[in-house]
Amino acid sequence: MGLKIKRVYEAPAEGDGYRVLVDRLWPRGLAKDKAAVDLWLRDIAPSNELRKWFGHDPARWDEFRALYRAELDRDEPAAALRALREQAAAHPVLTLLYAAHDEAHNNAVALREVLQSTG
Repeated sequence: MGLKIKRVYEAPAEGDGYRVLVDRLWPRGLAKDKAAVDLWLRDIAPSNELRKWFGHDPARWDEFRALYRAELDRDEPAAALRALREQAAAHPVLTLLYAAHDEAHNNAVALREVLQSTG
């Protein structure tokens, strides 16, 4: 599976393949047509409580990843994760889109780890 991560504010590129927004909130100031999102999976994003607690604090990164993995086992996130895996299997390249400024500590990075560790 070709799995990429990209900030949603970056211009879409031909090599992005199928573009999936994995944030709970729509990115501020971004028109839907500019985003070129093929699928918006709100339910796969961390809960509002976890997102606010994490606050993209690198010191909380390891705990965030563990808590996020646990959330992905709940009903709605688990269904969204199955849908994401189906899309990944159906497309040669899938790009996870996120809005955060921190390119190393965000839910798309954590989600890619989950997808890569479980096939």
